[in-house]
Amino acid sequence: MDQNLTNNTFFLHGLDSSSRGTKGQWFAKHFPEVSVPDFKGELSARLASLEKLCCNSKDITLVGSSFGGLMATCFAIKHPQKCRSLILLAPALNFPEYTPPPEKITTPTIVIIGEQDTVTPPQKVLPLARNSFSRLQIVTYEDDHMLHNSFEKLDWQALLQHT
Repeated sequence: MDQNLTNNTFFLHGLDSSSRGTKGQWFAKHFPEVSVPDFKGELSARLASLEKLCCNSKDITLVGSSFGGLMATCFAIKHPQKCRSLILLAPALNFPEYTPPPEKITTPTIVIIGEQDTVTPPQKVLPLARNSFSRLQIVTYEDDHMLHNSFEKLDWQALLQHT
């Protein structure tokens, strides 16, 4: 087990998913040191749960899928000093309540998104990401919102070490 990941790396599932979803189960199997908590309710309730989970953590890596990507972004806006890196999979930055922060987030961030994503369309999400993060890497794939064709093929060892 990689000590850098212990208690500091969290997978944040999407709006209609859970820790038992495809990506949550994949992390549990391949990277058991990644915490895969469950979140329920509105964005504010989910963020309150995330705050409790991370209250004693630092150097946090947040892997957020869709709505979980929005959660990770909101957490980094509020707690930039706690975040080591963000890995955002088709992040729901196009959520109506989201507005880029007045100052860009300096946390190293990777956005991975499918070119055929109709839930978080790249043409809407990527401009918001560029306005939200100062240290941003964007990776696009010929894929859908769930990243069915690319998720498991990503170099997760390297991604989780990203800073």
